[in-house]
Amino acid sequence: MDNLENLLSYKFNNIDLLKNALTHSSYANEVKGKTSSNERLEFLGDSVLSIIVSDYIYKNFPNMPEGELTRLRSSLVCEKALCGFSRELKLGDYLLLGKGEAKGGGRERDSILADAFEAVLASIYLDGGMEVARKHVMNFVLRELKEHALEDSHKDYKTELQEIIQRNPEETVSYILVGESGPDHDKEFTVEVFLNSNSIGQGSGKSKKQAEQMAAMEALKLMGKLK
Repeated sequence: MDNLENLLSYKFNNIDLLKNALTHSSYANEVKGKTSSNERLEFLGDSVLSIIVSDYIYKNFPNMPEGELTRLRSSLVCEKALCGFSRELKLGDYLLLGKGEAKGGGRERDSILADAFEAVLASIYLDGGMEVARKHVMNFVLRELKEHALEDSHKDYKTELQEIIQRNPEETVSYILVGESGPDHDKEFTVEVFLNSNSIGQGSGKSKKQAEQMAAMEALKLMGKLK
């Protein structure tokens, strides 16, 4: 377990919590009552994960509407993302599986690995508290968010907006920085986009360029060009 604790960057006070998090129901059923499965921890971990991610994106994407917040959260906590996190931690190597499940490739099964990540998160939460759990989760989620930002950067909302406005030569579009917050290493910029003198959208991002793209996206939504 020492190696896994190193991978988790966390030393447990109660190592039995971690052992329980790694106990699949197939193993618990085989040993008949000698240990419990990780299903209850998985249930708790799902909720802890959701509140941590929801809290972060709510605070860091202040202009993102509810529907987009929901979609972003779903993409960050989906099975594909969680099993990827789990593989990075090599949780499959430490799982206690029933003989049949182990032979059937259970250590690589996406659903089992995703559930294990949630169960381990719950064990960290119970052992060390919410801030320790938050630190553990955000190590993975912040990296996922950067990948999402790279994907979004391919969607050039500014150019799309400009092409629409250019159909009316008398109209002009401008972007104005209206807010800046956070420490130098983690700035948050807020930009407003104007059609002539009228504000038609506002957006925030980790760079001025990203904030402008988000503002243009909001303007396109206002015009009915995006859903």
